[in-house]
Amino acid sequence: MTRFSITYPDLPLAIYRELAAHLRQVRGVAAEVLPQTSQQFDYNQSQAGGLLMEYDPNIDSRERVQAEAILSYYSEIYGTCDRQIR
Repeated sequence: MTRFSITYPDLPLAIYRELAAHLRQVRGVAAEVLPQTSQQFDYNQSQAGGLLMEYDPNIDSRERVQAEAILSYYSEIYGTCDRQIR
């Protein structure tokens, strides 16, 4: 399985949840919101630690393209995400 942690600067928790829900609609993709790790609350910062996304090893190329299109859409609106392989 290919796993990524994805973070967008200043993305609200509700949008992380929306993004995860969109990604989970793609067959072969799992996504969950990661908890915030900061010890201090800052209203202007994200209330989530990011998103954990996994591709099933047998994912069809069309589904992978669809998931990447979803990420691109959110990047166009909210700025470039930081993606780390886990």
